Amino acid sequence: MLKRLLLVGMLCAPVAAWAFFKPVRVVAPELAGISCLNDTLCTDDVSRYQEAAKLYDEALYFVDLSVGSIENKPRVIFCSSDTCSQFFEMGQRAGVNVGTFGIVISPRAWKPYYVRHEMIHHLQNEKLGMIKAWREPKWFMEGMAYSLSEDPRQKLSEPFEQYRSQFEGWYSLVGKDRLWTEASNL
Repeated sequence: MLKRLLLVGMLCAPVAAWAFFKPVRVVAPELAGISCLNDTLCTDDVSRYQEAAKLYDEALYFVDLSVGSIENKPRVIFCSSDTCSQFFEMGQRAGVNVGTFGIVISPRAWKPYYVRHEMIHHLQNEKLGMIKAWREPKWFMEGMAYSLSEDPRQKLSEPFEQYRSQFEGWYSLVGKDRLWTEASNL
């Protein structure tokens, strides 16, 4: 009896995670009708595939060149509808990074700097590990993403403007060559 309950629990756990913890859905978005055109690019509107692919490629190139090399290309889901965003429980967020599993981009975030921002979070998770990245100071994680993505907004809402300024002050002392070594010491 105990073995059966354990077996049922083990079989139900992934389904429950997919159903109730919506960011896990980046692993299998096809189950919700999202079209994945390859292993790294998905969208709810296939007619916008070329636009999504261009944003993806530009962000990947930019981050590799400017911030650091991404080892495992992330899966990025480009939502063009509020229904898609709600499916991933994005709320008002422009993008969501789910560790090294994937990224979700909201309808308003189909802009280069938003995609670069989320790719930087992916790189942070790769370089620092997901647990350390989650525990890093917010000023570092968000400040780095806002600053190094070249977000063009002159003034961000608080606390994000403060995070960007604090990161830029730290980065001016550390530099690109020592970025990841010093980040691991935070």
